[in-house]
Amino acid sequence: MALSAADAKTWSREEVITSPGPILLLGAPGVGKGTQAKALMAAWGIPQISTGDLLRGNVSQGTPLGKMAKAVLDRGELVSDELVNEMVAVRLTRPDTAAGYILDGYPRTLGQAAWVDDHLNGKGPAALPVVAVSIEVGYNQLLRRITGRRTCPVCKSIYNIYLQQPRVDEVCDLDGTALTRRSDDTEEVFEERMRAYEAQTAPVVEHYRARGRFERVDGEQPVNAVTAAVMNAVRRLRS
Repeated sequence: MALSAADAKTWSREEVITSPGPILLLGAPGVGKGTQAKALMAAWGIPQISTGDLLRGNVSQGTPLGKMAKAVLDRGELVSDELVNEMVAVRLTRPDTAAGYILDGYPRTLGQAAWVDDHLNGKGPAALPVVAVSIEVGYNQLLRRITGRRTCPVCKSIYNIYLQQPRVDEVCDLDGTALTRRSDDTEEVFEERMRAYEAQTAPVVEHYRARGRFERVDGEQPVNAVTAAVMNAVRRLRS
């Protein structure tokens, strides 16, 4: 979601348009990273860079890197850090990254984080290093967000039986269609994803914390308040 006109008034012109440099948004499944990324993109005019999108794009376009990745995937293997790094390096040469960008799903490992630091040393938007901001939401709240999620298969409206209930239980307000639940929106799958996220993210968080480039923000506030908190965190980390 974009930063509203009312919210933008709380920022000076300089604060809204100053180049933020590269930003890594961290957060467990369900914290709202996608929503916050869209708000930052609108406020600062910077792109979001998803390694998943890069991988799919390179494969579908048949680029040299995409052909190498497809061969790996066809063997049922994971694409190496080196190949992902190369895709990111190519993406960062595009002019829309000049003021900064939001990293999504990358870096996931210490090796990737170290590569990013080395690659950006003296390069990129004002030669700024990556700063990491983690959106924090309590376990029980996240569980309710995930397991309570329901979607209308017709109009794609999204509800939550705990947080944003339809007027009639399990029925879409707009067209009366029975709501559906994703097969992976279960407590068991959520617990597994949380364990994987924490194990994978802990060393990356420590990497940025040790370098003074990490902050946490409260993700249980209203959406606009979280956006403001993330922007403030970036400004502090850049000061």
